[in-house]
Amino acid sequence: MSRIGKLPVPVPDGVDVELDGLTVTVKGPKGELTRTMPEGVELSRDDDGAVVVTRTGESRDERSRHGLVRALIANMVHGVSDGYSRTLELVGVGYRAIPKGSDLELQVGYSHPVVIEAPDGISFEVPQATRVVVSGIDKELVGQVAANIRKVRPPEPYKGKGIKYEGEVIRRKAGKAAAR
Repeated sequence: MSRIGKLPVPVPDGVDVELDGLTVTVKGPKGELTRTMPEGVELSRDDDGAVVVTRTGESRDERSRHGLVRALIANMVHGVSDGYSRTLELVGVGYRAIPKGSDLELQVGYSHPVVIEAPDGISFEVPQATRVVVSGIDKELVGQVAANIRKVRPPEPYKGKGIKYEGEVIRRKAGKAAAR
């Protein structure tokens, strides 16, 4: 039995979960998310209103999806109630981020600025010129947009310049050895 999959997903006050076969719709104060879950699981509610995920069989695929589906539902519930955010840091001389409406303009050492368009459900905050906060209700989308921003100028190992996640440790390398 999956240790994660067997745990019920508690539904806080102000969040409404609708189950229609394998389609889950979660509505909360921050918005609404809908997702169709893969085959091999059954979704139901218990007496407390929590969502319970059970698998239909014992095949390898069904066992592997048990914990996945439970985690996806828990992420949806957390997203519509609290939301998700990912913070990025720009390290380098002259590197900065500038909000342009709902989009983000990055100046990271190229001859031109790089414009990142915000997909639906994602917002950018720039509390400092070298810090960008990506936030939204869909954990998967927030992480993907943050990864796409990081991909514009990944951190390099010699001076540590680039765009990195907050708290990410960049392993540094020694530079060239001086000739004698």
